[in-house]
Amino acid sequence: MRLKFIQVWCLGVLSNLCLAQTKPISTDTIKAQELSEFVITGTKTFRRKTDSPVIVNILEGKALHNLQACNVFEGLKFQPGLRIETNCQTCNYTQLRMNGLQGAYSQILINGRPIMSPLLGLYGMEQLPSNMVERIEVVRGGGSSLYGSSAIGGTVNIITRLPEKNEYSVNSSYHYIDGQTTDWNLSGNASLLSKSKRSGVTVFANRRLRGMYDANNDRYSELPELNQTSWGINAFRKIAENQKLEVFVSNLNEYRYGGEIVDEPVFMAQQAEERRHQVWMGSADYQINFNQNRSSFIVYAAGQLTTRTHYTGLFPDNIEQLSNHLQLPPFGSSDANTLHAGFQVNHEVKLLNKRNVLTLGSEFIGDKVLDEIPAYAYRINQYTSDWGSFVQSDWDFAPQFTLLSGLRVDRHNLLQKLQFSPRLALMYKLKNATQFRLSYGSGFRAPQAFDTDMHVAFAAGGVSRIQLAQGLMAEQSNSLGASVNYDRVNENWIAGFTLEYFYTRLENAFLLENIGSDTIGELFEKRNGDGAFVKGATLELRANWNKKMQIEAGFTLQQNLFDNPISYIQNTLATRNFLRTPNDYGYANLNLHPWARWDINLNFVYTGRMQLAHFGGAQNFPNDELVWVNAFSELNLRLAYTIPTKKRLPAFEIYTGIKNILNSYQSDFDIGKFRDSNYIYGPALPRSVFMGIRLKSNE
Repeated sequence: MRLKFIQVWCLGVLSNLCLAQTKPISTDTIKAQELSEFVITGTKTFRRKTDSPVIVNILEGKALHNLQACNVFEGLKFQPGLRIETNCQTCNYTQLRMNGLQGAYSQILINGRPIMSPLLGLYGMEQLPSNMVERIEVVRGGGSSLYGSSAIGGTVNIITRLPEKNEYSVNSSYHYIDGQTTDWNLSGNASLLSKSKRSGVTVFANRRLRGMYDANNDRYSELPELNQTSWGINAFRKIAENQKLEVFVSNLNEYRYGGEIVDEPVFMAQQAEERRHQVWMGSADYQINFNQNRSSFIVYAAGQLTTRTHYTGLFPDNIEQLSNHLQLPPFGSSDANTLHAGFQVNHEVKLLNKRNVLTLGSEFIGDKVLDEIPAYAYRINQYTSDWGSFVQSDWDFAPQFTLLSGLRVDRHNLLQKLQFSPRLALMYKLKNATQFRLSYGSGFRAPQAFDTDMHVAFAAGGVSRIQLAQGLMAEQSNSLGASVNYDRVNENWIAGFTLEYFYTRLENAFLLENIGSDTIGELFEKRNGDGAFVKGATLELRANWNKKMQIEAGFTLQQNLFDNPISYIQNTLATRNFLRTPNDYGYANLNLHPWARWDINLNFVYTGRMQLAHFGGAQNFPNDELVWVNAFSELNLRLAYTIPTKKRLPAFEIYTGIKNILNSYQSDFDIGKFRDSNYIYGPALPRSVFMGIRLKSNE
């Protein structure tokens, strides 16, 4: 398959190419306007990447296919400053870290709308299939001035496919995991565009079946069984030349089981977690342009509804506890719904005879979560609401300068005071090939139950739970950033780099402290600490030669420290370190197109040493301890060949490859029933061989 050069060049991470006024190049190479893609996440208005005062990285949906990413979560590890990790040995819930900050500090958007609820955040990005994605836009650093609470580490905007032409594709892949179990995926997409191109619809569907995997032969899984089905529809209608309506709806269903590998009811297993999810998501956006397209009005509404039944339990050893367990097994139920609605007005004016786009808007987001396990007296019943209003000025005040300034005011029902979140960004262009950026942003996190806090885990021979401290205050942040971006374009090659420095100061930083145990297990409390900081630098490198070879890489050096030492485990030394946070990590991605129908992808992910809490109780790890785990890496290879066919027949692509070639998989998992399920690190999969076939409409 001969990809357009822009699709190859943007594979995974390339952004901020400054080609708007470069010297003319031949028609055999790429056009400048194709490289200067439009992005929306950084400013809430459409801006070319090269003109945006905020760095926006793009991961194309087609790149997810080339990287053999089955879902959104797997693809995000190929973005600078981002890390993905699995946080539970039993259920494998996942987390995205941006600039060293854990998942609750990142705002996940679906088509620009924050409808990924705290409950959905536990497994949601792994449940979103890659074939629903048109592209993913990533903005690192504080963004609360646009998106409200929790956009401190950054923002990830998952933009679903809209029809651009009549096309279809069907893809089937098969993974053989470490010679033990299988992972089968079947996905399909179809787009239909009217002859007038005034309306269109895209449909996607996905089916995934994965078996359980036991890494250490103790009859307890390290990878849970998955049974996922998802589908969705994205449609648009141009009501008039200046009016457009977009509608999106999707449904995700998942069954997940991990723990003792037995053929019995889940409550008879020695240790197990079982989850059944049904998730509905949807949104509608209406936009009208007027004033000769210098002004626009947008009104939108979005929401999600999640229902879940779940089991998290240990089979008791003594008679009294066994009787209680059989009478009232620790089954639970969860219901979560999110509603988001608002409006936005954009208006272009002249300020000192220079272009200035003013944006103002107001929006409401309400989130209700009910999660309970009667057997553990565990119950979260929480409703949060946030009214936010924002104003922004995007001003090209000089030929080479752009100034972005904004302010958002939030009224959160769990906070007594209004939250003010200003943002300021300045960009200077040097000879159209180099951009210098400076930025400042503030943000906040409300004291509510977030994604990872809702995870009930096995630890120290029991079931650990987390509660919120009385009088918990909002966490405040101030972020600074500085970057330089350079790209050089020649007749046959393009090369460039981005160097970015970031610093975030946290006040009243949230932390988890062990406060003891009861008959069920360990107890933790979320408290406010004195403060913390995150600082570091990220370097991106990229080069592409004659459409035949492309290499891109990103590496981050950082430091994350609390002001004062934190005691994560009783009777162990306190530490200032953020747990599960390495000081260095990165990736490299090599894409080769040596012949007309061949594509080769070789990629590498590296994670440095980091500190973890490890609760004893398992037969191979009896004692509680804070441990340092060694650096690890992951090497992957994919080979693809497109079978030539006649134009009216579908094109066939066959592919194969290996994930985690060097089998750099965790080797010291806890063994048996009393394992600490949170003691997990390393690549998500052991060595796995995959193969597949895709047919699609012939271009």
